[in-house]
Amino acid sequence: MESPNQESAETVVQIRRCACVVKGGRRFSFTALVVVGDRRGRVGWGYGKAPEVPQAVDKAVKSSEKHMIVSQLVNKPDSTTIPHEIVGRFGASKVVLLPASPGTGIIAGGCVRSVLDAAGITDVLTKCKGSTNPLNLVRASLDALRQLRTLEQVQRLRGIRL
Repeated sequence: MESPNQESAETVVQIRRCACVVKGGRRFSFTALVVVGDRRGRVGWGYGKAPEVPQAVDKAVKSSEKHMIVSQLVNKPDSTTIPHEIVGRFGASKVVLLPASPGTGIIAGGCVRSVLDAAGITDVLTKCKGSTNPLNLVRASLDALRQLRTLEQVQRLRGIRL
């Protein structure tokens, strides 16, 4: 589910239904996992629970503001990939992100693809290891994006002057 606004990409990653058994039968509630980004390096995830699906998605979108990160992407017009290989971890999930040549596209599963698309990355190779729980994969992908550094940032951190 993409938002009509081009400023932010809103993707529903997963909808789950939960049933609570009460005297009159089953009472259902829904949870939504949503990834929101501006396609310029700012991306976040949200999780919402409500009696109806649209309400759960709205809560998840509002929750995504709390979990927003800014990734250090290469902002050159000719570069559409990440600067280096990185491994993101969360729980039992690991996500490996590899730079790819222009035109490759996003080679990833649904959860990781939604995060990378919302961040604005267009050429990358990925591999998921360990648990494939969608929430853990989304958080591991965000962990990997948070760790990215450009060449200039690494040189500045090490005190190298060229």
